[in-house]
Amino acid sequence: MAPFLVILAVLALLLLIPFGIACFVFWVWTLIHAIRNDNLTGTSRVLWAALIWFLPVIGSVIYFFTGRTAEPRRLMPA
Repeated sequence: MAPFLVILAVLALLLLIPFGIACFVFWVWTLIHAIRNDNLTGTSRVLWAALIWFLPVIGSVIYFFTGRTAEPRRLMPA
C-alpha cells in the first residue's frame, strides 16, 4: 500500500508544480498589464496594481475580466 501512496504523491506534485508556475506567470502578467495600460488613469492604475499585488488570486482574476480595457503600450513601436 505504501508504494501506491508514494506514486500518488509524486503524481500530485507533478501536476501541482506546473499549475503553481502558471498561476505565478498569470499574476505577473496581469500586474504588468495593469501598470502599462494607457487607458487607465494614474489613480486607477495604482489601485488596480495594489489590488493585484495584495490580493493576487482574486485581484488578477477580477482585472482579467473587468480591468483590461485595451492593449498596453509596446516596448518597441510597430
